[in-house]
Amino acid sequence: MHAAIPLLCEFPLNVTRFLHILEPSRAILDRAPTAAMFTSTVVTCCSFFRGIDGWSCAELKLYRNKPSKPFVDLYRVKEMPPKKKTRVSKRNTGSGKDDDREPVSPALKKRKAATSGGKTDESSASSGSPQYSRWLMKSEPESRFENGIDVKFGIEDLKALPDQTSCWDGVRNYQARNFMRQMKEGQLAFFYHSNCKEPGIAGLMKVVKEAYVDHTQFDRKDVHYDATSKPDDPKWSMVDVQYQRMMKRFLPLSELKKHHLQHRAKGGPLKDMALFTRARLSVQPLNTEEFDFILSLEDKEPL
Repeated sequence: MHAAIPLLCEFPLNVTRFLHILEPSRAILDRAPTAAMFTSTVVTCCSFFRGIDGWSCAELKLYRNKPSKPFVDLYRVKEMPPKKKTRVSKRNTGSGKDDDREPVSPALKKRKAATSGGKTDESSASSGSPQYSRWLMKSEPESRFENGIDVKFGIEDLKALPDQTSCWDGVRNYQARNFMRQMKEGQLAFFYHSNCKEPGIAGLMKVVKEAYVDHTQFDRKDVHYDATSKPDDPKWSMVDVQYQRMMKRFLPLSELKKHHLQHRAKGGPLKDMALFTRARLSVQPLNTEEFDFILSLEDKEPL
């Protein structure tokens, strides 16, 4: 066993940002150049540096010279593939409400609430998951400016558009996107007002065009712009929806939550409703029992 002697690690900062000593000490050196004490003649290290695709790793072998002249006189870099990093929702910061925030299209001035239990990994595809035929989709009915653009888009805005039809752009959450890719023409969705004084279900709309490429991901002037998405490999999709009708009465979140708590305690269709179990998703699936029960509430007195 050699006595511990100082070893000066002189790596260029553009190669090594952090140095993780794997053996013998498992110490972490903060920034190169730096010094450490070693007990062996050969030290194996890993350098980590931030790249476009996340943290990348390079393997290095460091050789010390004579004890009288401690320095690294040789190192070898072996390129290794970057570690995959779980994606998280871009707009996971919240207003304290149950709804997530997502950016909006300047053309239609639309606001979708997102991601973020957070944004799920892109690889969490919908394969093997249940297929749904009813939906709940969130948007903001009150003015809020983002990058100088009013992101307001409520059910009245949809109703006022030509043919009462709009694309549902701006979804930047992989799970919400995957749900939209499951949607079929003719399926119904509740229009849910989010991030407002009284969130809740305002009306009904119908899917009139199945998922296709969301153009806002390529528009640098759009708050939905995603520099990592490429035209030959687009990440984001949207559907077209058409206004059907207003609810006979507005169904507030507070009332829906009371039913959810009752059903969770005693059993009922809303016990596992995504509005409460996956609250931050802006596009949520509903099973037939959930949809029919919610629809029946418009004919009943508030709880």
